[in-house]
Amino acid sequence: MTMIKWALLAALAAAMAVPFTRPVIAGEFADVLDTPALQSALAAHSMVTGLAHAGDRLVAVGQRGHILYSDDAGQHWQQAQVPVSSDLVSVHFPTPELGWAVGHDGVVLHSSDGGQTWRRQLDGRQVGPIMLAYYQHQLDKQPDDADLQARVGEAQRMVEEGADKPFLDVWFENERVGYIVGAFNLIFRTDDGGQRWTPLLDRTENPGALNLYALRPVGDELFIVGEQGLVMKLDRASGRFNAMPTPYNGSFFGVTGKPGVVLVFGLRGNVFRSTDGGATWNKIDLGLPLSITASSITADGRIVLVSQAGHVLVSADDGASFQLQPNTTLAPVAAAQVVSGGSLVLAGTRGLRQLPLE
Repeated sequence: MTMIKWALLAALAAAMAVPFTRPVIAGEFADVLDTPALQSALAAHSMVTGLAHAGDRLVAVGQRGHILYSDDAGQHWQQAQVPVSSDLVSVHFPTPELGWAVGHDGVVLHSSDGGQTWRRQLDGRQVGPIMLAYYQHQLDKQPDDADLQARVGEAQRMVEEGADKPFLDVWFENERVGYIVGAFNLIFRTDDGGQRWTPLLDRTENPGALNLYALRPVGDELFIVGEQGLVMKLDRASGRFNAMPTPYNGSFFGVTGKPGVVLVFGLRGNVFRSTDGGATWNKIDLGLPLSITASSITADGRIVLVSQAGHVLVSADDGASFQLQPNTTLAPVAAAQVVSGGSLVLAGTRGLRQLPLE
């Protein structure tokens, strides 16, 4: 399996190809999709790769299906009940109660109690068949469509490959409408809170099937970023994600900003800023050659970026410039969230920790 996002960030490398070892119980194969996450006192100190607010609660996801939640701004954590032990990558809550988490093996989990308990809505064993049924139905109506023929062939290959299909990010517009994205242009949408998922691979301007690392809204616009400088923006009228040209051909790991200001960030400290909805971009010089892997925004509107090594940079001018915050306890970071009181919670290879923001 390509350990696309969390292994890349945590291991401080551009990419890794590491086979995922499924757990063995009593000498027998145990599928991680059918094996609940183990309760562990060390879960908050193990690899954590995603963070999200669920109202005043903070929810974290990570390796081996671990999900934790905190009701005191990250000072103490409790472990949730999770039905799988697949590595989880990202989590999002559009409301304080309703949330979704995604990860490897095509896993999509849903919580309706603020992250305390979770149930599986989708996994990699279903992804290929869903795609095949959808695109075969479209091809039956347009049998001469070459693009649909290719989509059917792609879906057939995914069925044959099995469950090995990583999702890398999730975002919900509200309690019903949401998106998930992942490796090799994987993208699905739901309009009923995850009961049914529709593939949108034919609605992205991504002919090379580049990996999609993150999707997030900025103002009223929804962006997706990925490999080779890929930035796409949703055209709501057509339902398509159109590519926005950028002056960089390396990977972007995230997108952040405020109404009127969009920032994309990625490898080797590359950050680009747009004030015209992504039509043009200016490079922001951080003076830091390390990849930027996480972001957050403070209550007073400052933009926070965090490097793969744990450097924290803060902008008070809408991303036009950033100041490096002193930090003597550097550690690899994959996700960050500003919490009440103005501190920053960081997640990475060493688990979860708090850092005061100046």
